[in-house]
Amino acid sequence: MRTSGTPEPATVSAYFAWISVCLIWGTTYLGIKIALETIPPFLMGGIRYTISGAVLAAWLLARGRRLPAREDWGRLVILGFFMLMLGNGGVVWGEQFVPSGLTAVLIGTSPFWMVTVDAIVSGGRQLGVWQILGLAIGFAGIVVLVWPDITAGGAGGRNFALGVLSLQIACAGWAIGSAYTRRHVMPRDVFGSAALQMFFGGVFLMLAGTLAGEWPRLAFNMRTTIALVYLTLVGAVIAFAAYSYALRHLEMAFVSLYSYVNPVIAVVLGTLILNEPFHARTAIAIAIIAAGVVVVRRALVIDNG
Repeated sequence: MRTSGTPEPATVSAYFAWISVCLIWGTTYLGIKIALETIPPFLMGGIRYTISGAVLAAWLLARGRRLPAREDWGRLVILGFFMLMLGNGGVVWGEQFVPSGLTAVLIGTSPFWMVTVDAIVSGGRQLGVWQILGLAIGFAGIVVLVWPDITAGGAGGRNFALGVLSLQIACAGWAIGSAYTRRHVMPRDVFGSAALQMFFGGVFLMLAGTLAGEWPRLAFNMRTTIALVYLTLVGAVIAFAAYSYALRHLEMAFVSLYSYVNPVIAVVLGTLILNEPFHARTAIAIAIIAAGVVVVRRALVIDNG
């Protein structure tokens, strides 16, 4: 895969791959919610990513491809911690208390964390006016979305607040990992790097599940097993391959539009299949957050252009 320069010519297959990413990653929030019915959060993420990493590595080796050299493993361990241990771990833990659709919406605020982390790690570069405006709009949308539930009181309100906090930790972990990737990781083989990153991240999640005492609560039924298999093979291995293929043939600005589609799919599925509530306030909050993301992304394009 190319790491710089212009993408290869767009093809019908590339657009199909992008559509696949939109659909698959939009459904993973539903899959996580179902899997959580019997599988504790950290062990669920750990099982998912250790298996998906091993499957992808085995596939690469079977095709005669080499995995990253040992000297690159340390960087991939760091990425596995931030992007999967914190990133995915924060999502699965938070989704215990937050509806799947709202989870996708809150994870869609990752660009807010991207610009903040980028400002911190780039020598204290000041945020621009557009970035500050986008952050303010996005924060207002988050407040509209979660404030009534957080202030409701009782265990439900406290758990919801902890879930929202966990989702923001997930966004921060993903942003830190992304910033680290841009500055320190230039993978020779993006698939091999992804395989080890998923495997190392899965090991971290398994360790977290062990320390949290999740093993006695681990159980499977047909419904949760199917969800876990889907998350592992389709949501991780196949979706990543489709994402990488789309990046190879389409402009990054276009590919990144999947982040606008995923929350819509997740909200619709959560409402239709899990009967998650959807109110006018939710729609207004989603629109406000989306506006903030658009403004922040505009700032990113200007800064990189």
